[in-house]
Amino acid sequence: MAKIAFIGLGNMGGPMAANLVKAQHQVFAFDLSAAAVDVAVDKGARKAASAAEAVKGAEVVVTMLPAGKHVREVYEKDVLPNVARETLLIDCSTIDVDSARHVGGLAEKAGLEMIDAPVSGGVGGATAGTLTFMVGGGDAAFAKAKPILEKMGKNIVHAGASGNGQAAKICNNMILGISMIAVSEGFMLAKRLGLDAQKLFDVASTSSGQCWSLTNYCPVPGPVPTSPANRDYQAGFTAAMMLKDLMLAQQAAAAAGASTPLGAEAAQLFNLFVNSGNGAKDFSGIIRMLDGK
Repeated sequence: MAKIAFIGLGNMGGPMAANLVKAQHQVFAFDLSAAAVDVAVDKGARKAASAAEAVKGAEVVVTMLPAGKHVREVYEKDVLPNVARETLLIDCSTIDVDSARHVGGLAEKAGLEMIDAPVSGGVGGATAGTLTFMVGGGDAAFAKAKPILEKMGKNIVHAGASGNGQAAKICNNMILGISMIAVSEGFMLAKRLGLDAQKLFDVASTSSGQCWSLTNYCPVPGPVPTSPANRDYQAGFTAAMMLKDLMLAQQAAAAAGASTPLGAEAAQLFNLFVNSGNGAKDFSGIIRMLDGK
């Protein structure tokens, strides 16, 4: 059993912290939202009055924060000045690669081991403990972190050096965003041609159009009963979060000199969808905008 500080208890962080509690770890929880902390305490975590208090004496620190600026601030002001030298640092936030490498560099200078470990799997995966972790960092840090990550996820992939976890995440989600738009356009074309959605699904899911967006997260009601389309696009992964990841991918592409025209177009379409009041809807709901609704 480890003493773990968990900072950031939102839609993803809260269930992740709860799974660490279920695994018999001693979790000290902090979030700027008192209500989020209360939920964590109800699930067995211990309340910390601040991020700095949470990390004191911790063997492991896990952070799940909204953006790079928050990660930089929390690590620079609260985490690095207050942790012991043997503490393992795990940042599960999805942020820009530069921020991940900046904070990782600060940790290295302080003699601390740190990994960036963004996740895929949405709120459902966070709750079920079936997340995929894409991990950047040294071999020794990864080996130490893996038993902790396995209590929150099912697939743990070491992507390479510091920042590579973030790189893997934004590349994966750019593919996901593009593919969801492609699947949605296919179903909307089928609708206007008089082709039944189930028939298109039966063909595409067993032929060259097959992809995760189609077979696991089909954006039309019916073919995949567990998809958000069957519950009015109640979010498993919000459109706002998809837009965030697509914008991170575009930022990284610009910095690296990579050509991503479809990624850029996907970002523009999701920006339009989110700014039309749909940020809290599941990202697969973009089919409704493409359908003119």
